[in-house]
Amino acid sequence: MTTRVLTVSRIHTVAWPLLVAWPLGVLVASFTIAAAIFAMVGDTGSDTNFTGGVFSLFGIALAFYLQAMTQTFPFALGMSVTRRDYFAATLIVAAVQVLVFGVMLYGLSLIEEATGGWGVGMRMFAIPNYFTSDPAIQLGADFAFLSLTAAAGMFLGALHHRWRVVGLFTLGVGTLLAAGAAAFVITWQQWWPDIGHWFADVPRSVPLVWLPALAAAAGIVAAWALVRRATA
Repeated sequence: MTTRVLTVSRIHTVAWPLLVAWPLGVLVASFTIAAAIFAMVGDTGSDTNFTGGVFSLFGIALAFYLQAMTQTFPFALGMSVTRRDYFAATLIVAAVQVLVFGVMLYGLSLIEEATGGWGVGMRMFAIPNYFTSDPAIQLGADFAFLSLTAAAGMFLGALHHRWRVVGLFTLGVGTLLAAGAAAFVITWQQWWPDIGHWFADVPRSVPLVWLPALAAAAGIVAAWALVRRATA
């Protein structure tokens, strides 16, 4: 079975530009633009000169797993690939991508810290450093949030494949209503200070690593629940 899953995983190499080239290309473009702007602005006297360019990497990764479920999945079923093998193969590809990109982001964050923000006081990759100085948590945060991105893409793609736009709209409206109800109850009970204190007092590994990792696991389970009953 392992050999068959590895063989199936090669289906994703057809979209290698979206898997590798586009994320790196967009990241390089975002970095170049941001560095040029900060070099032009000069020293601001602040160590929080944050640019959100790194999120482009997450956006492209999300798009890849969306199309993996909406386009590549039906193609694989048409090639007599089982749902279990395809899903396992996609998880293997996701694990490799998370490992490679996570190590890359952590390495770039080390360079960023060592060079004083690439010589222009810019913070793009060392986002976890805002919250912790523990290298293990910083690396774990990169892995956890990349995993969450992949899981979200797989879940949303599987949801769209199963129920199309109606499924996405239903999820969106349901999430909005649930978030609104939660905000109402928290405000009514005046729990916001307690929530803030909890995030401030809890070990940094909880919000930076364990919570996104658990959310990623839940997304993968939900995606499989949809995929196992999906038709081509």
